[in-house]
Amino acid sequence: MIEVRNISKQFKVHQALNDVSFTVEQGSVTGLIGPNGSGKTTLIRIMNGVLGASGGQVSINGLDPFRETENVLAICGTLTEQSGLYENMSGRDNLIFFAEAFGVQHAKARIDELVDLFEMKDYQYRKVGTYSTGMKKRVGLARVLLHRPSILFLDEPTNGLDPDGIQMVLRIIRRLNQEEQMTILVSSHVLSQLSTVCNRYIFMEKGRKVEEGTEQEIINRYLTSPRLEVEAIMPNGWQTVTEYTPEMVSANKAVFQLQAREDIPLLLRQLTEHGQVYQARIMGNDLESIYFAIREAHQYE
Repeated sequence: MIEVRNISKQFKVHQALNDVSFTVEQGSVTGLIGPNGSGKTTLIRIMNGVLGASGGQVSINGLDPFRETENVLAICGTLTEQSGLYENMSGRDNLIFFAEAFGVQHAKARIDELVDLFEMKDYQYRKVGTYSTGMKKRVGLARVLLHRPSILFLDEPTNGLDPDGIQMVLRIIRRLNQEEQMTILVSSHVLSQLSTVCNRYIFMEKGRKVEEGTEQEIINRYLTSPRLEVEAIMPNGWQTVTEYTPEMVSANKAVFQLQAREDIPLLLRQLTEHGQVYQARIMGNDLESIYFAIREAHQYE
């Protein structure tokens, strides 16, 4: 479990973090979301003990990352946008070096396992300096998993990857969480990727936490006036639904701007009484829409 309580960080005149508090439950995958400069990377560096806070407390499975850094590093893996690899060494030699540094048991077998997992066989013996960004990202991910951490911090883990590499990383995140019950905190600016792996979200803005919760909890708080797109055959026209007037109609589709989520079943009941409804979906209830709704709500704070 990760507990962050009233964390602040001041860099001379710049307030990078301001009174941030949240809890990441054990076994969860939590998305850390916010624009560049919102404090995400600073927060991750404080949580893994690389950077001290100006105020507040952090607990990683009951450990203080600043005072008990070695113990925290033993149970955590952290991947930042820089891979942290030695470019004049091969990918495999990097893994051997870090395995020795971490005191990894049965290092050769573990490295072989990770080379297979990240599909690195074809280039594991080449120098890292010749690698593409995507190749470095794969070796970097393998490096932070060498010692089988129980908590994983991932800062933009899919940056620089091609579509196949992105899907591989997302698949591995899901597997680590589901099969090994690993607690994962992942930041990304590609929100569609986070929505496929995360079960909870923390939103940052200007160094502050402005929102947190599951996707559905946040939808319920911010998207209170839904737009509903309905595909249906209405023999007598959409005007038969007298209580609700569609804002746009094309062929067998119509869009309704409703006042509340409770209007959805009432509208659908009226539509099914007068025609055949094939599909209905709430528009703008994806993670990206939530993000912009939250930013708009907090932009003047």
